[in-house]
Amino acid sequence: MKKPLWMTFPLLEELTEFRHRFTLRHPAIPVDAERAEVVERLWGWHREQAAELGFAAEALCIAEQVHGAGVAVIDQVPEAPIAGVDGIVTATPGLVIGIYVADCGALYLADPVTGACGIVHSGKKGSELGIAAVAIRLMAERFDSDPKDIRAQLGPCIRPPAYEVDFASQIRESCLEAGVLDGHFADCGVCTSSDLQRFYSYRMEKGRTGRLLALLGRVSAGSPA
Repeated sequence: MKKPLWMTFPLLEELTEFRHRFTLRHPAIPVDAERAEVVERLWGWHREQAAELGFAAEALCIAEQVHGAGVAVIDQVPEAPIAGVDGIVTATPGLVIGIYVADCGALYLADPVTGACGIVHSGKKGSELGIAAVAIRLMAERFDSDPKDIRAQLGPCIRPPAYEVDFASQIRESCLEAGVLDGHFADCGVCTSSDLQRFYSYRMEKGRTGRLLALLGRVSAGSPA
């Protein structure tokens, strides 16, 4: 039996109104190219992943990702990747938000009380700038989320000793300082440099590699399980 080309996380699986996925390396899609080209090559398959989760393929919303701390609030699908931001938050069911990573951290944020959710790209720079806390504050300000209700899940990312900065620990600290409960934060603990059969690693592959996609959304009422 073939292993799926994606992974999920127990903390988020408990939240039945949300659906999520973290795509892995696709063995049949060549990725020895620059970022824009490989993202285009992967785009069709990534939209299929959104559809498999129960969302319309055209409901996939992504960000430009500039290694900053900007987070966009959306209530509909943008016409293009959202410029100048590394995170997206929404409370609109039927939208599926996505962030690309290839060593940087993808942080999922889901509030089962208000239905708000967010996802951020947090690497060395974003973690230093506290993008996780920015997204949590926006969820509180725009959707009345209580940080104590938010579940925060960190996906695979590069870690020491493969990388000199432990931004995974910075992300956790940022979430806890923003009010997320320790028991509501989970880190899968996986280093993307450890298995190039499963993951893309920007550092190990010297920039010419694919992108893993973190997906999160809240389903519309009546969507199939």
